Amino acid sequence: MSPIPVKRTFELLHKWAGTVGHVPIIDLMAAGGDSPWKILVSTMLSARTKDSTTAKASMKLFSVADTPEKTAKLSVAKLEKLIYPVGFYKTKAQNLHELAKIVLEKYIGKVPGTVEELTTLPGVGIKTASLVYIKAFDGYDICVDTHVHRISNMWELVRTDTPEKTRIELKKVIPQKYWKEINQYIVTLGQTVCRPVKHECDKCPLSRICPASQI
Repeated sequence: MSPIPVKRTFELLHKWAGTVGHVPIIDLMAAGGDSPWKILVSTMLSARTKDSTTAKASMKLFSVADTPEKTAKLSVAKLEKLIYPVGFYKTKAQNLHELAKIVLEKYIGKVPGTVEELTTLPGVGIKTASLVYIKAFDGYDICVDTHVHRISNMWELVRTDTPEKTRIELKKVIPQKYWKEINQYIVTLGQTVCRPVKHECDKCPLSRICPASQI
């Protein structure tokens, strides 16, 4: 079977996403006009962490420190308590403390606005940098997490073995106008009806065009 048709896929996902009632936390923050700093911090916290846990930890942290200035004044131990129980909270607290100081000293308190600069910051990999660039700065990029990597391969759009390679290859086959939407749509799909261990194809808006459909 041929790879999934891109244009039709995004048309169907766009209609479906409005009916689901499930939006990833970072997308909600961006839609609500949160600052680049808060979007960056929450994106860092979200790695290997459920959305509900990320949301609670972010609210707890931001009630005490919602700027680089306030964050830099907190001890690592205090940051650990505020962001617990996100995954790898001890490492993230250390990175967050260093991140705040670097943003203050090197970038005069403003989060840098390019993927290249973002990836030089502690705790910020390409996935986080891409998502922050898209959501905080309205930039064009493709953010590839485990859901995007898995489902893009399942759709036969790419044949890759790492998310980093998937990001590069998707840019070759997906028109730029869709780049910003890919993560939100596919993550929502991957967290609801196309989960890694259970594909509910009967509930999927793409069941008729997906190469992996079991219908």
